[in-house]
Amino acid sequence: MANEAQRMDPASIVVVDDDPIALGLMEEIISRIPGSSAITFSDPGEALGWCQVSTPDVIVSDYQMPEMDGLQLLGHLRAEHSLSNVPIMMVTSVGDREVRHRALALGATDFLGKPLDATEVTSRIKNMILVHQAQRGASARAHELAFQVSLATAALKEREREVILRLARAAEYRDWQSSAHTMRVAHFCRIIGGRLDLPDWEVERLFLAAPMHDVGKIGIPDRILLKPGRLDPDELKIMRSHTVIGQSILSESQSELLQYAAVIARSHHERIDGTGYPDGLKGDMIPLSSRIVAVADVFDAMTSKRPYQEAATVEAALTYIKGGAGTQLEAACVDAFMAALPQILETKTRFQDQG
Repeated sequence: MANEAQRMDPASIVVVDDDPIALGLMEEIISRIPGSSAITFSDPGEALGWCQVSTPDVIVSDYQMPEMDGLQLLGHLRAEHSLSNVPIMMVTSVGDREVRHRALALGATDFLGKPLDATEVTSRIKNMILVHQAQRGASARAHELAFQVSLATAALKEREREVILRLARAAEYRDWQSSAHTMRVAHFCRIIGGRLDLPDWEVERLFLAAPMHDVGKIGIPDRILLKPGRLDPDELKIMRSHTVIGQSILSESQSELLQYAAVIARSHHERIDGTGYPDGLKGDMIPLSSRIVAVADVFDAMTSKRPYQEAATVEAALTYIKGGAGTQLEAACVDAFMAALPQILETKTRFQDQG
């Protein structure tokens, strides 16, 4: 059976001592440990500089040194993030309790007592090497696990996004003349959210959820959804129920993104003055996400051909939107929309309806 020393990976041991005899003795002892090499320094400052660039497996430092003693060196070493887990052994007199207590407080791992005993030095250094290499192995495994988790999370989010887009597309197929409506609204919302200085994560969440705003139209009969001309009061009531249907479809999900989309689906037809539907919410009671979608949705709905209307001109839609600021639509969202109008129009051109 191979012994522990033979199983150890190559290890570097930094030794710091201003006494050349003690330094030579430590180097001789370490040379007998298989797979280990000593990097010796008589100047603590030079040792610190080397350790800041190269991370050793173990550091052994004498306490009594001029200019920078072992405790000062220990403090500097522990202040380096890359050295925070490297075992550091302090060489002190056996009875020097106060120094040992101070060294422990600064982060010393172990002690070697003077005069040095070769067997003790060998055993303690071997143990410290094994401890550090075990820590490095655990850290590497933890990083690999974190990487794998990040990949799995990214894949899950991508599948979640695909589900949302496919469900939105299913709703689009109910009305072939508005096949790109959901994507235009999503991009308009991203632009408006950016103009409102929302955090990037919030803008992205809005972009992913906005295509679901009309998913409830899946539950609206064709005779109403595709009816040319004006709806009668009963038909209008059924058409407006798409908000509640959309929330019902999305709200039972465990996905936070779908729950967020459920709120938009329900409240994107609310009005700032409280005369919207389905809940008659007013002002800030309406979620900001829904206030943003409302502006994007109104512009795209007005400028797109529908079974019940011809497409309005951009100028007419802009006049309507500006006129509705503060009553139907959130004024700040309208301002953001108008400020980004060149981007809005370029996006509308890029995502044309098919059919």
